[in-house]
Amino acid sequence: MRVDLFDFDLPPERIALRPAMPRESARLLVVRPGGEPEFIDATVGDLPTYLRAADALVFNDTRVIPAELHGVRIRGENRVTVAFNLIERVGANRWRAFARPGKRLKAGDRVLFGEEGRVCLLGEVWASVMAKAEDGVVDLAFDFSGPDLDQAIHSVGHMPLPPYISAKRAADVRDEADYQTIFAREEGAVAAPTAGLHFTPEMVARLETAGIERHFVTLHVGAGTFLPVKVDDTGDHVMHFESGHLAAETAEMLNAVRARGGRIVAVGTTSLRILESACDETGRLSAFDGATNIFITPGRRVRSIDALMTNFHLPRSTLFMLVAAFSGLDRMKRAYAHAIDRGYRFYSYGDASLIFPEAP
Repeated sequence: MRVDLFDFDLPPERIALRPAMPRESARLLVVRPGGEPEFIDATVGDLPTYLRAADALVFNDTRVIPAELHGVRIRGENRVTVAFNLIERVGANRWRAFARPGKRLKAGDRVLFGEEGRVCLLGEVWASVMAKAEDGVVDLAFDFSGPDLDQAIHSVGHMPLPPYISAKRAADVRDEADYQTIFAREEGAVAAPTAGLHFTPEMVARLETAGIERHFVTLHVGAGTFLPVKVDDTGDHVMHFESGHLAAETAEMLNAVRARGGRIVAVGTTSLRILESACDETGRLSAFDGATNIFITPGRRVRSIDALMTNFHLPRSTLFMLVAAFSGLDRMKRAYAHAIDRGYRFYSYGDASLIFPEAP
């Protein structure tokens, strides 16, 4: 399909720079194909109203690491400030990263993160640039590896806010909590599964009281989620890989939900991507452990879920293509136009939607 079919105009003021407080006060647009009305304006706190006892919510329990690193490139006596956003781990001591500005780097450069002269894990971290691509992506080899490297990144790193937020303000101490879900436990993401940001312990308790189950998958969200689609046709786009896990026990419990008439509701496109990677043609789920680059566009039927809760996505993005595949492109264009007209807040810290599928 032509990528420009997934374009729309979004006023810059609709981009949320902070989350709603409390989290469940965020707005929720309910999208109901064949419903009357087709769109309902609600809040996240109303979510139990649109679910039924025996339905199951599926959350992504990945935890965002402090993947934004600021350092100094050292080349002889010359020192230049550089910044990196870690993309994916490619070895015990190696990470692939976006460099800003990439033109200041070349293979063989040494980079210092933290404060020179301090004990390694307390503030001084060194790496070498092993390779550099034309798009500003570099491979960094750190001077230590494994758990020591993880601890070092935590000592010098910062929360990696999406570019549409970081271009307008710097990350601060609030983001350390705001950009992490209450379910976060498996470290490895460099971006948050943002639909899960709306949930509070109080909200979870109300869902339990309503008889709605809660299950977890893991998909370590990569920075590729923010990459623009640069081709003209979706068939030419190369999707990024992300690593994930669905336990066999969880798969069987979710299969049982459907068998007794309940619905599987994915919280976030990341949860959906791991579920869809783990299901067969009938929608039955099995254990999954590995990497997926699944690319869901209109024409590909989504089999693993019955509803999707997700934030509002970028124009021309793979995530907007995904929701269009689930509920229909024309309908999702109308839904986004409705949201823009009604003042909904967009993207990672923005409002949410609860989307039901287009009828077969």
